[in-house]
Amino acid sequence: MFYSETKPFPESFLWGASTSAYQVEGAWNQDGKGPSVQDLHKPEKFSDFSVASDHYHRFREDVALMKELGLKAYRFSISWSRVFPKGAGDVNPQGLQFYRDLIDELLAAGIEPVVTLYHFDLPLALHEQGGWSLRSTIDAFEAYARLMFETFRGKVKYWLTINEQNVMINHPAAMYPGNVPSQNELHQQNHHMFLASARAVKALREIDPATKIGPAPNIIAVYPKTSLPEDVIAADNWEVIRNWLYLDVAAKGYYNPLAAAYLKEKGLYPHMEEGDLELLAENTADFLGLNYYSTATVSAAKNDGHDRQPRNGDQQTMVGEEGVFRAEENDALKATEFGWKIDPVGLRTTLRRVYDRYHLPVLITENGIGGREEIAADGQVHDQYRITYLTAHFRQAQQALMDGVDLMGYCPWAFMDLVSTHQGYQKRYGFVYVDRGELDPGTMNRIRKDSFDCYHDIIKTGGCSLQEN
Repeated sequence: MFYSETKPFPESFLWGASTSAYQVEGAWNQDGKGPSVQDLHKPEKFSDFSVASDHYHRFREDVALMKELGLKAYRFSISWSRVFPKGAGDVNPQGLQFYRDLIDELLAAGIEPVVTLYHFDLPLALHEQGGWSLRSTIDAFEAYARLMFETFRGKVKYWLTINEQNVMINHPAAMYPGNVPSQNELHQQNHHMFLASARAVKALREIDPATKIGPAPNIIAVYPKTSLPEDVIAADNWEVIRNWLYLDVAAKGYYNPLAAAYLKEKGLYPHMEEGDLELLAENTADFLGLNYYSTATVSAAKNDGHDRQPRNGDQQTMVGEEGVFRAEENDALKATEFGWKIDPVGLRTTLRRVYDRYHLPVLITENGIGGREEIAADGQVHDQYRITYLTAHFRQAQQALMDGVDLMGYCPWAFMDLVSTHQGYQKRYGFVYVDRGELDPGTMNRIRKDSFDCYHDIIKTGGCSLQEN
């Protein structure tokens, strides 16, 4: 739909940026922090997470840059094992104090903290006991969440429960050290994570009922390869399995019927105990976080043993599933140097589909583009490709607002360069360049990229400068 007049972003719009604890903080074993599963990753060619971007020691400098950028919100995660070194039991007071100091620094700068409880970094002690396969991990998560809600009551207005739960289930290799769990075990873990989120929602409403909480899955529009009805059904299949299974539980409190049929057909339906479904039904989200990077294109499954294709890539690479769908290329879209399809209109499509299903406010919790970058001869970092990418996506978000989507805010990934889960510092996402090498921590100096200045102008003008870029 074309509109005769472009409407501005609302004054309350949360122009933000995102990071996660294990990718920026560093200080992996300092001040009482316990290890997480991410600390087991020791790649030969890429940076690990031990030092990262040293945000733990430089957070005041980083928040000052956020204020200069003009951020209205900063979406970050708390390291569970920094607060509970063993995932449960004794609290680490130094770890808790770090987050007190960070949140106070943000509030003093006029920046709204948007806090994720769990972002891929399960405490190693819990993992070694069985992790999300055990219901005891639900209890540990609830205890952790309750401490966070009590500690930051009145300071944090927006909480996110679990980041990209659907990625952890559908693409688990990067999230689990050692052997990847079986499909049956993964879907049991999935159910336990649903229950843990519902327990957190219930706890927050007891402790700080004015505060809002929701999930943060990775949600994408799925396109059929052709207009063949069979391709449309395949697209519906994958959209339900990848998207609506997760959002239906979070927003509606029940398993999507088609997703349940799929799980039963595949022998993957999780074991449930008495009261599980009631807990999910009674503790649904206030708003929906949404991580968006690309879209997927699929065709009809042939169920001939070749629906699943060899995989070369990360969680944005679709591989197909026997009897469900085949992954296809969308030749209408360009791709990043790392193979991710660039689809700004797909963001608008995704937002419309999500809001039409759930009628809940939506916060874009991640969206961005990663590329190889270096400091130029003039001492600056010129990332015009990021400016082009983000302004195109901002415009489509504005179109979604005009379409009637209740869009709360937009937090691009990422505020600063951080350790990419798959490509270390070769793949940079930030508005702020961190001067370090792949294996050499370097100076750690922060350098404002060209995109920093562009985003500053967009925020300052409430999006009006988008029409000039």
